[in-house]
Amino acid sequence: MHLVRFSLPGRGPALGVVPTKSQVVHDLGDAGPGGPLPWLRRLAREGAEGEQALGLAAAGAPGVATLAELEASAALLCPLEPPEVWAAGVTYLRSRQARDRESQGEESGSTPYDRVYEAERPELFFKATGARVVGPGGPAGLRGDSRWQVPEPELGLVLDQDGSILGYTLGDDLSARDIEGENVLYLPQAKIYRASCALGPAILPATLAGKGAHFAITCAVRRRGLLLWSGQASTASMRRSFGELVAHLGRHNWIPAGTVLLTGTGVVPPDDFSLEPGDEILITCPMLGTLRNVAASV
Repeated sequence: MHLVRFSLPGRGPALGVVPTKSQVVHDLGDAGPGGPLPWLRRLAREGAEGEQALGLAAAGAPGVATLAELEASAALLCPLEPPEVWAAGVTYLRSRQARDRESQGEESGSTPYDRVYEAERPELFFKATGARVVGPGGPAGLRGDSRWQVPEPELGLVLDQDGSILGYTLGDDLSARDIEGENVLYLPQAKIYRASCALGPAILPATLAGKGAHFAITCAVRRRGLLLWSGQASTASMRRSFGELVAHLGRHNWIPAGTVLLTGTGVVPPDDFSLEPGDEILITCPMLGTLRNVAASV
């Protein structure tokens, strides 16, 4: 089962559940300020009993529409309103290699990205406030002062305030690679701007994913209806564990409930690729669905 948020005419955000092997969203009522968090916490606390309760709630709730229908009507929302989004970098070898190429003039093996890949401390950076996050179908932001912009498909961890992982979702850590490559101190400008992060389409409760689950992630970009580029990776190839990343995020730091931690990308487009307005970005995981956004200048 997956949890989603949606909005219908004359009504505020609502919480929905998508039963296993179904694409129909069942209406659980108004989402409230916590959105899916109460259910995610209950599932984490009660295990099988919580799963049974959610299944009964879904069976007794009216079906609204399919996920695709809600997205087509712009009614499918970001699955939660995260107070903060953080991200991890260089957690895959492929990502380290790409960052090396950005750092022009430095020898391979000596860049900051090489050093952080092997270091005990991971790279963690602030990615977005809730206002900078878009949901399924929303605009993926493009900066007007960048010539090299790419999607970065990633697994997102939905965290509680104690750092426990409540669920999983898909994310796009959009990046201006030329700005980051010019100087690593420009990382905030390369990463944080309007519509710089997309999340969705749903949240898979952590208890339903199974311990030690790995997530296969595919990214495809279409331009004027034609496939321009695609790639895939698996979280099984990550240099660091989810628990390790969360533990470092929580060091001497507050983690507001509902914070999302993006875990890095292993899917990197070729160096001659850059997003253009109108490009359709599709990030897919069999366990999490498809996050679709369209690139737009912001």
